[in-house]
Amino acid sequence: MILSVSRRTDIPNYYSAWFYNRIKEGFLYVRNPMNVHQISEIKITPDVVDCIVFWTKNPLPMMARLDELKAYSYYFQFTLTGYGNDVEVNVPDKKTTMIPVFRELSNRIGRERVIWRYDPIFFTDKYTAQYHLKAFRDIAEALNGYTEKCVISFGDIYAKNRKKMESLSYSELQDGELRKFAKELSGIAHDNRMEIGSCAEKIDLNDCGIVHNCCIDKTLIEKITGCRLKAGKDKNQRVECGCVESIDVGTYGTCKNGCIYCYANDSAKSVEANAAKYDPSSPLLCSRVETGDRVSLRKTVSLKETQLSMFDI
Repeated sequence: MILSVSRRTDIPNYYSAWFYNRIKEGFLYVRNPMNVHQISEIKITPDVVDCIVFWTKNPLPMMARLDELKAYSYYFQFTLTGYGNDVEVNVPDKKTTMIPVFRELSNRIGRERVIWRYDPIFFTDKYTAQYHLKAFRDIAEALNGYTEKCVISFGDIYAKNRKKMESLSYSELQDGELRKFAKELSGIAHDNRMEIGSCAEKIDLNDCGIVHNCCIDKTLIEKITGCRLKAGKDKNQRVECGCVESIDVGTYGTCKNGCIYCYANDSAKSVEANAAKYDPSSPLLCSRVETGDRVSLRKTVSLKETQLSMFDI
């Protein structure tokens, strides 16, 4: 089993105490987003968890306790963009805070286990293609030697972010302009010793030097664990998504980063109300078991096959 922590909310930034408590207890509860009264109890002991994938804009709050994860394999998807606080409202300053945090994390766990995400990319009068290219170059140069891979994506419009995105007067590049832009990103990444891939994009950018990426990456997990995995595509994700199957342990409507482009929150008011329910000792994130809830044990097993031989590496 692979744990996704989490596409739905920034657990490392805001709820790491809860997650560390769940590691100690060896289990957690997750509500079904499509049926809120259905709760799964999930065993998360090292014998069944093959890898943990952390998604975050700021892992600093959990870094002092990383030793508590020594029995687990894990890596980070670390989002670091050129947007200011008009777009990523509560994210600390990138140059003075987040780049040093990225470097510190890389030094502690290894650059292959910290993936840099520059996403989503969207264009406005302020955040032009040239703006992004400069910001991307500045960050890439600062992270040279601290990561092996960069992941990009282009912004999508959802019901939950449409109004806010429209308030920014976002625009789209024509195909030729987009490919020129992508090729320049690719060149910058390669100049700074990074592979570059796209996340869940319909457009094929191979001719620009950008491959379709797998964020929950079977190949990387096999490299980190030293074992083959019997894991298939995650059927709960979009067709274009290359990720393998995982269990997400987050809760929608709880991320306090305040990003304008967020698809996981309804409103700042609902986030505030949900976050007020946060209890680090509860098996549920920002929630408690209530009357009418049904808790059932979800079967979890290791996906590992056999130990890799020297000839497989």
